[in-house]
Amino acid sequence: MLNLKNSGLAINGGTPIRTKPWLDNFTTGEAEEKAALRALKSQYLSLFEGSHTPDAPFSFWGGPEVQRFEKAWADYYHTRYAVSMNSATSCLYAAVGALNIGYGDEVICSPYTMSASAACALAYGAIPVFADVEENSGCLDPQSIRARLTPRTKAIILVHQFGLPADMDAIMQICREHKLFLIEDCAQAHRAKFKDQFVGTFGDIGIFSLNVNKSIQSGEGGVCVVNSEELRYRLGLIRNHGEAVVGPAGYEKIEGTLGFNYRMTEVTAAIAGAQLEKLDNLTAQRLDLVQSMIEGLEKFEFLKPLRGRPGSDPTYYVLPIRFLKEIAGVSRNEFVQCANQEGALFYQGYVKPLYLQPIYQRKTCFKFGYPFSAPENKDSKPDYTTGSCPVAERLHYHEMMINEHIRPPHTRTDIDDLKAIVQKVSGT
Repeated sequence: MLNLKNSGLAINGGTPIRTKPWLDNFTTGEAEEKAALRALKSQYLSLFEGSHTPDAPFSFWGGPEVQRFEKAWADYYHTRYAVSMNSATSCLYAAVGALNIGYGDEVICSPYTMSASAACALAYGAIPVFADVEENSGCLDPQSIRARLTPRTKAIILVHQFGLPADMDAIMQICREHKLFLIEDCAQAHRAKFKDQFVGTFGDIGIFSLNVNKSIQSGEGGVCVVNSEELRYRLGLIRNHGEAVVGPAGYEKIEGTLGFNYRMTEVTAAIAGAQLEKLDNLTAQRLDLVQSMIEGLEKFEFLKPLRGRPGSDPTYYVLPIRFLKEIAGVSRNEFVQCANQEGALFYQGYVKPLYLQPIYQRKTCFKFGYPFSAPENKDSKPDYTTGSCPVAERLHYHEMMINEHIRPPHTRTDIDDLKAIVQKVSGT
């Protein structure tokens, strides 16, 4: 049992272990400067054109930096194609449209992730149905997925949460049995593998993020990976004003191809390409820090770092840790408050389960309550009540604590501070 009334603790007036500030996610340097300057010197900051231009050198598919980056990304992940966009959120929206998911369809989603991973279904008129997550990964629980299936289920949007791969054997089996599309949200899972295969390459479309907080980044940005030429084209249409393209292109499958401007700039693509070359090294540094932290926490029975499933290679966007109150004798929130006074920077929970957001509680997204009130969706009865995903709720409100500083430019010395803080607060 922890004694948080110890007079030596900083929260009680003692001296904190760390006063040094934690560093942000700095991953760029000379390589990115040179790449950005190369794009700037070309004078072409974008070479996209929202029209059917088969004879132009770039135009519909973008400029040389975009195309160079997309080829490098596809080569790295061993897929036929990569389609870059201005964010992973844009990729999610485009993926739903490319698969022609919409009114009358249900999509199994995770409740314990960023909001766009479910909102993308709403944007096309489909209904998100939330399955629960596994307590030891934060990823969708295959048994819960099965319990949520209905004749209306069209797809699964699977999130490899925290950089820990989901149970792809079980989930792919579900998709095969029920002929479901699979969108893999790998925003937090760069380079992660399940049984020696990169996540993002199992389903129909895999999505990666280049947001400033991710393992590699270009400020903002996202990438889809696909092996289907048809899906590549449909993603390109949605990225780049498809309604102005399909007529001149003679493309007939126009449903879902209403286009937006999700395009990546030449400068962003150049920076992203330089970052991709650093991915292996940055991941190795991150995993070294994670291993050091996990080894330091092994002796504390009230803390359970999420390690990923056997046969997988997690890459840890953050280090997720379950806090067991029944062993500690104090709440997670009390522990986190005390540790942070010592100079740590742990976060309580992760995200409140998405179905508790007003948009789901009130079942209205657009005018007249659409898409929930649409005639095509009248037979959908999603459960958005408190308690519908008990594991996700327990993790968020009681157990999950997050540390995001297990990444360069931090070093093992910084991790030693975190371990010393946990040691002090635990009283051992």
